[in-house]
Amino acid sequence: MDVYEDPATWTARPVRPRWQLALRFAGSVVWFPVVCVLWAAVVAAFLVVGMFAEVVTAFSNTLERGYLRAMEVMVNRVGRLASWCVSWPELRHEGDTDYYKARVDKAVAKRTARASAPVEPNKPRPPVECAIPLRAYRGVGGWYVAEVALAQGWELRPTDVRKEVRLWWSAASKAA
Repeated sequence: MDVYEDPATWTARPVRPRWQLALRFAGSVVWFPVVCVLWAAVVAAFLVVGMFAEVVTAFSNTLERGYLRAMEVMVNRVGRLASWCVSWPELRHEGDTDYYKARVDKAVAKRTARASAPVEPNKPRPPVECAIPLRAYRGVGGWYVAEVALAQGWELRPTDVRKEVRLWWSAASKAA
């Protein structure tokens, strides 16, 4: 297995204190709906502005690309406001390695089923790249994701294991 970073970073994240998780969960219950409303408002504002800008974008590809890039940046920034939130399963299963192993197995199996699906006519090709987020493997570490993925035919891509593990479906190059 190729390791793109220090192997020590591929281990499980330390267990967070229960009181800290409970405090974050309480804050999440209040903050997450606010972020959802803010996200919807940003998207709605961009859609309204986009309707009026449609006339100009018909003549200018540069404006359209800039508009779409600005929309993507804003939506991602608003989404990151909730990155510290803790979900109920995270609160309940912090430190439970069996739970996180099952979560990783399910996530990789789901992506494997998608990537290995046959190509249907007039449909987009199945995705050949994916990223398993830290929330899915926090209790077992990125090395477990790599083991499971490699066993199912995936290859590792350069990744920041503190955020996600990036994978590429190796059978895609053989089929193309």
